[in-house]
Amino acid sequence: MNEIRYIKPRKGEYLMHNTVRWLTKRGMSLMGSRVLYVRGRKSGELRSNPVNLLTVDGQEYLVAPRGVTQWVRNLRAAGEGELQVGRRSERFRAIELGDDEKPVLLREYLKRWKWEVGIFFDGVDASAPDEKLREIAPGYPVFRVAAVS
Repeated sequence: MNEIRYIKPRKGEYLMHNTVRWLTKRGMSLMGSRVLYVRGRKSGELRSNPVNLLTVDGQEYLVAPRGVTQWVRNLRAAGEGELQVGRRSERFRAIELGDDEKPVLLREYLKRWKWEVGIFFDGVDASAPDEKLREIAPGYPVFRVAAVS
């Protein structure tokens, strides 16, 4: 089966997303939150979305807990974006990871944000065996954030 996984936000979640985006734009990062800016693949307009920036061994990653969202599709098409917190802004190149690279990152993501995103992981948590994390990996796009020089 080659089903594309996507969990659409519920109505009440838009208020939370907009609040996190508003706070982050004003310099109040909530546990690593950033505002992701990426060009729309069809419109060409700049789109924004709050994201959690995961740092593992000094490297930064973006994980899409809802699956293949619009920001994921746009980032795949554009290949680059910008992360902002307050007045600090960082342009980056997005390098999508293969499924075999994801288990350790999904585990770290769940350790840090399970309280926020656990609902999107169908009962899988940070204590899951590597095999289970590898099994679910295709449904969770992960990008390495590479600085643009």
